[in-house]
Amino acid sequence: MAKKKTAASEESESWGKSLLEILGLTAIMLVIWYLVFSFVLSNDAVSGPSMEPTFENNDRLISVRHTQISRNDVVVIKAPDEPGALYIKRVIGMPGDKVVSKNDKLYINGKRVAEPYLNNKYLKAAHQAGQNYTNNFSVTVPKGYYWVMGDHRDVSKDSRKFGPVKKSAIVSEVKLRYWPFNRISLF
Repeated sequence: MAKKKTAASEESESWGKSLLEILGLTAIMLVIWYLVFSFVLSNDAVSGPSMEPTFENNDRLISVRHTQISRNDVVVIKAPDEPGALYIKRVIGMPGDKVVSKNDKLYINGKRVAEPYLNNKYLKAAHQAGQNYTNNFSVTVPKGYYWVMGDHRDVSKDSRKFGPVKKSAIVSEVKLRYWPFNRISLF
């Protein structure tokens, strides 16, 4: 003779089954989250003033790994002069480009390039002091390398100090600032 299940035991089994399903789905979501942020996206924090005014200290960013790099993209790179550190910089020169900065004017392959991302406050202060905001230089970017610079030129440690950056040193391209909330923006 089969025993009849009581309503209480059926409800207990239902709760147990639901709890296992929730735990299973949570585990699957955590694995997906881990894989996405290990291989596709990167969650980064800005440290320091080298990208002001575009990014401030402690801004939080989401960037995409394995992306096509273009001029003016903001990228996260492996710091060539500090093992284990990451820098955030703007791509100025592409492989094969001739990049020239002369009297605070940027030229790529002989054509003047606008730099609207620079902070005019610092630029004007340098000019009032009789100095250039960006030191003069001329470089041809080798094949497989990129010329990167910070937007706050007078404090940025960038390609002007450590040279062009290998493509393999570019970790990701910044796509979203999500913190602080009042400055959320796409790039």
